[in-house]
Amino acid sequence: MRVNGSAHVMVLEPRVTLLDALRDRLGLTGTKKGCDRGECGACTVHVAGRRVLACMTLAVAVADTEVITIEGLVPDGELHPVQRAFLEHDAFQCGYCTPGQVMSAAALIAEGHTGSADEIRTWMSGNLCRCAAYPQIVAALMEVVGEAADGTASGAIGGAGPGR
Repeated sequence: MRVNGSAHVMVLEPRVTLLDALRDRLGLTGTKKGCDRGECGACTVHVAGRRVLACMTLAVAVADTEVITIEGLVPDGELHPVQRAFLEHDAFQCGYCTPGQVMSAAALIAEGHTGSADEIRTWMSGNLCRCAAYPQIVAALMEVVGEAADGTASGAIGGAGPGR
């Protein structure tokens, strides 16, 4: 599989999840293991341009497919506009859910589900924040969407397509 633009060959048992392959085999620990049941969104990554829950995806199912994790969201160590907005709006507390929130938010923008704060809340509802930073997350997304509309946002929004 290709992860963050690099090819990786792994010999895995068929039951290994994408989450475990990323964290345990490739050392990409930015993708978090939250509930391990597909309920919290902490493990959200982009696979072939779609956001998916890595804990619910078998690694063998994404062989020969591009996977983007939080580490590869923007090349060269730059911050993605969503990451900058999260920092500016204090859209995290403990930070555990932040990688999944950022990955979902980047996909949400690319999917065009940012017409209002209510729409953002609805489409981000699969990503839980135990610290309840939801108002700050929505404010951060609204800022990025406003900057993109003004043409002032820099960097890629993400290559995610519709669906999850």
